[in-house]
Amino acid sequence: MQPTRHSKEVSTTTRENGSAPVQWAGPDSSVGPVTIRTIQRATREGIKFACLTCYDATSARWLERAGVPVLLVGDTAAEVILGHPNTLHAPLDFLITLTAAVKRGAPRCLVMGDMPFMSYQISDEEGVKNAGRFMTEGSADCVKLEVDGSYAPLVAKMSRAGIPVVAHIGSRPQHAKVQGGYYSAGKTSETAATLVADAKLMIDAGATMLLVEAIPVEVTEEIMRRSTVPVIGCGAGAACDGQIVVTSDLLGLTPRQPPFALPLVQMGETLDQMAKLWKDRVKTGVLGEHPYALSEEEAVEFKRRMRDSAAS
Repeated sequence: MQPTRHSKEVSTTTRENGSAPVQWAGPDSSVGPVTIRTIQRATREGIKFACLTCYDATSARWLERAGVPVLLVGDTAAEVILGHPNTLHAPLDFLITLTAAVKRGAPRCLVMGDMPFMSYQISDEEGVKNAGRFMTEGSADCVKLEVDGSYAPLVAKMSRAGIPVVAHIGSRPQHAKVQGGYYSAGKTSETAATLVADAKLMIDAGATMLLVEAIPVEVTEEIMRRSTVPVIGCGAGAACDGQIVVTSDLLGLTPRQPPFALPLVQMGETLDQMAKLWKDRVKTGVLGEHPYALSEEEAVEFKRRMRDSAAS
């Protein structure tokens, strides 16, 4: 019989042996950095964990401070940073650079590098090599790639090379053009069953985690029942161990948001207000205190130099 999370008697034993519950590390916390093992333990204890996208060190620092344990440097950077209409235009080197920046900003978070379009589809060898670059140059803790069952050999090769893989199944934005736009997956009994089978293939190939996007709740719950690894949801219902959305959506910075990632704050309006106030200050010259000045002695010397320069 296939083992499942429900066949593991870990939660009880973990609490009975007196070990402390999972704590998500903050910048001032004595708790160590969040690792794959931390996430696995949280899953066994039934603790839900939050994930957010992040693309820069400054934001990463604040998200770590808030206690968000997992950050994804997503190929959504193509949209929210570079202004493209989809995720296909995220250059590999660009994402590796951003991943390293996020890890520097949030060294205690588990940082996931998102493998962009055509960075692993051409050949397994190129895929393993590029995933390795995320780990070395990008300081990623794991890599995410959009897959179906046919990618099991690649996932196995990455796992064998020591690269933790997050297998992204369900709706796959990098395949949106094939579908004529963004889409939800698993909406028929046949495609739903295929997703459950794909999840098992990924786990058997050595995937460290699953990420399921835009699928019906019933399909998510079946994947959860069968999964032996943590499952992160993105528009897949509340049953998942973790949940990830695009941070810019929650901040109210994007023109449209999916219904599962509606704004929690209106940062767009705040930015608009800030820009207008700054325009007014520039117009009136009220810029705040100017902190730089010559000493009295240097000011006298400066005036002398200017007089001599004008006379020559």
